[in-house]
Amino acid sequence: MARLYEAKGRPSFNPLIAHVADAAAAARIAVLDERARRLMAAFWPGPLTLVLPVRDAGAVSDLARAGLDTVAVRAPAHPIAHAVLAAFGGAVAAPSANRSGRPSPTTCADAVAETGFAAAAALDGGPCAVGLESTVVSLLDGPARLLRPGAVTRGEIEALIGPLAEAEADARRSPGRLTRHYAPAAPVRLEAAGPRTGEAFLAFGPASAGPLVLNLSPAGDLREAAANLFAMLRAADALNPTAIAVAPIPEAGLGEAINDRLRRAAGHVG
Repeated sequence: MARLYEAKGRPSFNPLIAHVADAAAAARIAVLDERARRLMAAFWPGPLTLVLPVRDAGAVSDLARAGLDTVAVRAPAHPIAHAVLAAFGGAVAAPSANRSGRPSPTTCADAVAETGFAAAAALDGGPCAVGLESTVVSLLDGPARLLRPGAVTRGEIEALIGPLAEAEADARRSPGRLTRHYAPAAPVRLEAAGPRTGEAFLAFGPASAGPLVLNLSPAGDLREAAANLFAMLRAADALNPTAIAVAPIPEAGLGEAINDRLRRAAGHVG
């Protein structure tokens, strides 16, 4: 775990997600309530992480839990991830493969470029299907809290377990909650009608083409924009612009997660 934190350049107070094969494996390391079982049945395997009371503190490294009495668990859907979990036979603590605070890689090549110097092996499962990190929900004492929006939307979760409270009380228990996170080297300007001189522009919907213009989704499709977000942030940063301007993104549905990542890339609290 210490080597992993070193490779990430990650603050030790930012916990990691313990990836498991299924709900039965999660129950061996975490305390599941009825809300957790309902969400696991609906969205696992898939991009939903649940923060739960830890059942067996010895089963997940104290470093991976950032010294907390909780553990974040997720069952990934990718067949290569399942093969790794089956071969290992336990929980695998794993963050995204970026240096801490940088945009998350969505291809194996970008992952190797970010942290490959520290890796013993690289498994290429193709480009990420979703392109955003998982939704994180806290299920501790009191109301369920949305700690990080993602591909599983607030509406989908609330349809199963009722209204979600905001993150503040449990924010430190979630990965990806630093104010400046997913950040390229160039400053990020949000809600931009267009680029200023020297800026790269991340468009959304119909837009004029140009050498510094990348379009998250010409059709204005939020799922396509989510899949392209980090790769295009990295590509825009590689153009060495004075800044990266980003077109307005609707807040509805998956847009909540996209805007959360963009606000953190810009250094704003999400």
